[in-house]
Amino acid sequence: MACIFCKIASKEIPADILYEDELVVAFKDAKPIAPVHILVIPKEHIESVADLKDNHEVLAGRMIMVARRLAEELGISENGYKLLFRVRKYGGQEVPHIHLHLLGGARLSENIKPVE
Repeated sequence: MACIFCKIASKEIPADILYEDELVVAFKDAKPIAPVHILVIPKEHIESVADLKDNHEVLAGRMIMVARRLAEELGISENGYKLLFRVRKYGGQEVPHIHLHLLGGARLSENIKPVE
C-alpha cells in the first residue's frame, strides 16, 4: 500500500504542486504552520533521512536546491526562511516518507522542546 506522499507524487491524490522533475515534487502543505509552507519530497519512497544511502546524494541535494529556488520564486529568500527535515518519531516525523519543509513568510520561532 502506497503512502500518502507516494500517492501525491503519482497524482493519485491531488495537491497544489509548485515544482516537479524526474526526482522530486514540491507542493503546498495541507496544514501550514507558516505563511509559506512547502514540502519537497522525492518520487522514490524513502522513509526518512536516516534511511538515505550513498546513492541518494544527488536526490538530497536536489531537494535542498529546489527549496532554495522556490524560496526565491515565492519572495521569501531576502528576509530568510527555514529548511527542516524531521527524522523519525522523536524528530517529529508524521509521514513515513522523507520530506523537506520550506517555511517562511514570517519571523519563525526556534521553540523546540521535548514532548511528554
